[in-house]
Amino acid sequence: MRLLRAITVDPLSRLPCVWAVLCSETLQYFDREAKRRRDQETNLWSEPGDPSHSERDDDRALYNLLQSRSRARRGSQEYRRLSVDIQAMRQVRRGVKEKWKLILENLGFMAEAESLLTVSASASYDRMRNAPAARTLLHALHSETSIFNSKGPPPERYLFILDRLIYLDVAEDFVKKARRFYPKGEEGVEEEEPSATLPLLFSRVVRDLSAGEEEERLGDEEQSGKEADDSDDGALYVEPFVE
Repeated sequence: MRLLRAITVDPLSRLPCVWAVLCSETLQYFDREAKRRRDQETNLWSEPGDPSHSERDDDRALYNLLQSRSRARRGSQEYRRLSVDIQAMRQVRRGVKEKWKLILENLGFMAEAESLLTVSASASYDRMRNAPAARTLLHALHSETSIFNSKGPPPERYLFILDRLIYLDVAEDFVKKARRFYPKGEEGVEEEEPSATLPLLFSRVVRDLSAGEEEERLGDEEQSGKEADDSDDGALYVEPFVE
């Protein structure tokens, strides 16, 4: 009996240790999700559901630049050169997003535009309600307007956004305004900017000027969590879009 009492462990004595492990794992999970969301918002991946960023040429090019910069000595000439290239690619993607945001705000989604344009890494084609119709509209925007800055395939992330707009019954109106504001063959010259958004343009210019310094400061942090993010593809993230 004395031996049994000696090897018996009170289950309650293990609770602090178990609780500490659970807290640590929870904090690590939210940290990974925060980095994953920041990665999506910063890089605006064309294929948000591809954790390797290798399925599309444009995503692969940006990812390779980020990987090369993570291996370069911070502050070196190579690091600064790569940062300029990364900033240029990100700016092109932000420019496309800004066009979409201007039209959404013109349609009345002043407060909801940012949420509607947010696509997480957990976005799934299986969860789309109107995938065929969304793809038809995406093709129309690509072939009939200059809302995209590339002649290559349009970013798949906007397929999910169009699916939301179809659900809200404003997708056709969005395409009509895109044809009006960004006619085909007049890249960089808009026929008419949405008047409701003109007061916002100056503040966005100021914001973009300061974005470069902030992105370079976070450059190393983005890469530090890259491997952990890619190995945790099963993690779920609740999109800010709420129906």
